Amino acid sequence: MESEGSIMKKMGNILWGIILIVLGVIIGLKTLGICDINIFFKGWWTLFIIVPSFVSIIKDEEKTGSLIAFLIGVALLLSSRDIIDFSLIWKLLLPIIFVIIGLTIIFKDSFTNAVKKELKEVKKDKNSKEITATFSEQKVNYDDETFNGATINAIFGSVKLDLRKAKIKKDALIDTTSIFGGVEILLPKDVNVKVASTSVFGSTDNKIKNEKENEKSKNLYINSTNIFGGTEIKWIHSKK
Repeated sequence: MESEGSIMKKMGNILWGIILIVLGVIIGLKTLGICDINIFFKGWWTLFIIVPSFVSIIKDEEKTGSLIAFLIGVALLLSSRDIIDFSLIWKLLLPIIFVIIGLTIIFKDSFTNAVKKELKEVKKDKNSKEITATFSEQKVNYDDETFNGATINAIFGSVKLDLRKAKIKKDALIDTTSIFGGVEILLPKDVNVKVASTSVFGSTDNKIKNEKENEKSKNLYINSTNIFGGTEIKWIHSKK
C-alpha cells in the first residue's frame, strides 16, 4: 500500500505533466495558426511564483510557506493586470501572512502527518554531527562508523552525506536546511526512512522504498526545510 507522501508526490508529478502538456499544445496550435492564445500576457511572469507554489500545496505535507507564496503570486498577478492597486498589496500582505500562520498554529494538529507527530518524540543525540556548507561543497562519508544523527545546513552550497556503510543508530534524526542549496543523503537498504518536510520554492525528494516495519526496524527520521533549495534521499549500491 502506498504511503500518503508517495500519493501526494505522484499527484504533484501528474499536475506538472498536465501543465507542460497544456503549454505545449497551446504553443503548437499558435504555431500552426489554429488559435491565437498569447501566453506572454500582462503579468505572465507571476506564473513562475503561482505554479510552483500551487504544485507544492498539492505535493508537500507542509503547506504554509507554499500557501503564502501562492497568495503573493496571485496578488502580484492581479496588480499587474490593474485589478487591484499595488500599494494595497503591501498593506494587506503582512496581516494575511499573520492570519495564515495563526490558523496553521491553531489547526496544525489536524493537518500534521504521522511522521511529524513521531518527530516530537525523537530526541536529538548529543553526539549528533554538525555539517554546514556556505558557498561551498561538503562531502561526508561514514565508513563502518556509528552515525548518531546530524544537523545539515546548505546555504548557497551543497552537502552530500553518505551513510551506506554507516552503523546507523536506531531512531537517529537528521535535520536539514537548504537555502538556495542542495542536500543529498545516501542510505543503506536496511533503514526505514521517515520524512517530514517544509518547502517554499523547493522540495524534498525521497526515493527510498521502505520495507514493512516491525519491532526490529531501524528508523531514520529526516526533518527537511527547503527554501529555493532541495533535499534528495536515495539508495545507491555501494562499491566494495
